[in-house]
Amino acid sequence: MVRLKDIAIRAGVSVMTVSKVLRDAPDISAATKARIRLLAQQMGYMPDSIAQGLRNRTSKLFGLVVPSSTNPVFARTIMAIEEQAYELGYDVILAHTLNLPEREDKVVRRLISRRVDGLFLTPVYRLDPSVNLYEELLRRETPTVLLGHRAPFCEKFVNVETDDIGGSHAAAQHLVELGHRRIAFFAGPSAAPASQERLEGYRRALRDANIEFDDRLVFTAGSTTEEGEKAALQFLQEAPGATAVQASNDLVAIGAANVFLNQGLRIPEDLSVVGFGNIMISEHFRVPLTTVRQAKLRLGTAAMESMLRLLKGERPESRRLAAEIIIRKSSGPKKQA
Repeated sequence: MVRLKDIAIRAGVSVMTVSKVLRDAPDISAATKARIRLLAQQMGYMPDSIAQGLRNRTSKLFGLVVPSSTNPVFARTIMAIEEQAYELGYDVILAHTLNLPEREDKVVRRLISRRVDGLFLTPVYRLDPSVNLYEELLRRETPTVLLGHRAPFCEKFVNVETDDIGGSHAAAQHLVELGHRRIAFFAGPSAAPASQERLEGYRRALRDANIEFDDRLVFTAGSTTEEGEKAALQFLQEAPGATAVQASNDLVAIGAANVFLNQGLRIPEDLSVVGFGNIMISEHFRVPLTTVRQAKLRLGTAAMESMLRLLKGERPESRRLAAEIIIRKSSGPKKQA
């Protein structure tokens, strides 16, 4: 391993001079800096980031915790955060919780032990009013930005989120404007605030259209393609007379739509289907999916902006980003009897 001393000997200067050059100190001439930097590069010198971190009390590391990077909802947000971190000279350590509280606890504590400068964290939602891990993050004053909605146990943190009520309202309103009066809703995990907001947006759109809410049209569907398939089978078995289905996310909508198509139903002629999220596959599905676009790249950018303010000792406001409906071929007018 090449040391500062080795560069100093080759350059015929002191170790202090080499150190100042690599720190871009102002009291070294431009010519000397250029000569020593070129020599360091030719010798293959690599700075010791751990030693630098100890001196500067910064690791130049961010922790990024999501349920799973294979979930397309998170892919663009991860990319936005990593790209900006790179430009700022930070590296990102990615960890997955798989939506398991005990795994969340372990991965976050490991990141803290790595002395990360800040955390981007998608909470594992639960109904508990407080969670020890989050209380500890507050005590440590670890700069933390939540990716998603706050719940009672994490309400004191800065967050960036999508306006899920507004997006879901727009999706249900679109179906109402197409003439649908009985719209089924495939709901997400009950403990997740985003799922609660999407259900609330659906209910508000019905209320605005003077359509009575019918809980027999609400089916528990979770968040995966497989759970969407199960909800669709239950829907077909119970035959609630709905002419449209609004799903809590695109994966659920695609899983349900596959079942409907395989059962011989035509989309949208027999049944309209609307999702939420605008993941890449939604546009290229067998019947391109009408959905709600989340600003996933912008969410990552907003999260980094909040993080940088936290690192400066400021307290940024939480951010709520608008969502908009994208109309494709899976939604159409109510079938006439």
